[in-house]
Amino acid sequence: MPRAKAQKQVQKKPGNPMQEIVMDKVVINIGVGQAGERLNKAMKVIEMLTGHKPVMTVSKKTYREFNVRKGLTIGAKVTLRKKDAYEFLEKAFYAKVNKFPSYSIDKQGNAYFGISDYTEFKGLKYDPEIGIFGMDVAIVLKKKGGYRNAKRKIRRESLPEKLIIKKEETLDFLRQNFKVEVVN
Repeated sequence: MPRAKAQKQVQKKPGNPMQEIVMDKVVINIGVGQAGERLNKAMKVIEMLTGHKPVMTVSKKTYREFNVRKGLTIGAKVTLRKKDAYEFLEKAFYAKVNKFPSYSIDKQGNAYFGISDYTEFKGLKYDPEIGIFGMDVAIVLKKKGGYRNAKRKIRRESLPEKLIIKKEETLDFLRQNFKVEVVN
């Protein structure tokens, strides 16, 4: 009987499943700065890469030096979740040669990177009719428990320290799920 007690003490409890990091969404954005034919081509590139119909983004402020006024459509974006997000990120990290800069993580643990040209994706070739378009990719991560706390409308509270994702946790998530090499 003493052996049974010793075995029970040696067994470790599994980690708290509510502390597990999961990917909430991936947002792909192409900023063109103007409406018209170039914006339509950017939307075509996003649809070609993701298989989803993009949404046009609108300027929130007026910037005289860039000839952008409030309410002008200046870009396109698409939000991917679950399986589609993982599939796109595998392609995007392949385009980045499976390298990720460690400085591209914000205080909430979200990761950002850019791709300079859509032709870097596997299987895509340059189309002179489209031109060259780069894009920004945002990876939004969350922990399973307590994320709703900051998003609800009634009794909204800030997240406790244990639910905020740290930079090291984000880097570990990217290494484990996408086999990414972190570059300083």
